[in-house]
Amino acid sequence: MFLKRVEGPRQVTLPDGSVLSRADLPSSQTRRWVASRKAVVVRAVQHGLITEEEARERYALSEEEFGLWRSAVETHGEKALKVTAIQKYRQL
Repeated sequence: MFLKRVEGPRQVTLPDGSVLSRADLPSSQTRRWVASRKAVVVRAVQHGLITEEEARERYALSEEEFGLWRSAVETHGEKALKVTAIQKYRQL
């Protein structure tokens, strides 16, 4: 079996004991962003699996868009990433 050489770790252990690996990241072709996919990308960046620049480049995200995802998770948790909850959490 051949493993592609990558910069940084192949997997990280999250505070809850679960393991997040590069294989768990959404495809770089992802165009439909649901809350769970956004959360995986934010967690990967927060825990050092990939850099913010790598995430923005891989998923064609602007600094502003990724910043909104990150601040929503940090302030209100992963539920704030749901499109139906955006207005509720932004008003607080």
